[in-house]
Amino acid sequence: MKANVEYKFHHLGIPVQDGDTSGKYSASAGMYTTDNSGTFRAQWHRFTEDSPLHPLLKTVPHVAFKVSSLAEAIAGETVILGPYEPIDDYRVAVIDDGGVPIELIETTLSDEDLWARAASGQGSLYRK
Repeated sequence: MKANVEYKFHHLGIPVQDGDTSGKYSASAGMYTTDNSGTFRAQWHRFTEDSPLHPLLKTVPHVAFKVSSLAEAIAGETVILGPYEPIDDYRVAVIDDGGVPIELIETTLSDEDLWARAASGQGSLYRK
């Protein structure tokens, strides 16, 4: 963590290999995502065999943090995805932190707006 960047927990992403194809599908990521209904946000990710995502994202759980500056948070880090905008007004990059993928998010959206946009397909990742 960098001293000049604010970090706030956002969600936990868990890759699973159960073959379930329910949930939101992203053709560009080759990934199905299912959200939990609990208070603490968790997502289960299932990947197609031809998913182009980095192997760490497909095999190791990741923690996601909202950050005050995405550019500052990823400076000098090993970036394995992004930066890109999977949902409108929501910029993301994933870094490799010693073998653990860490998702870093910069957005002005409230958590409620963000999760609603993801669920409704407002964004390039889960466009309906």
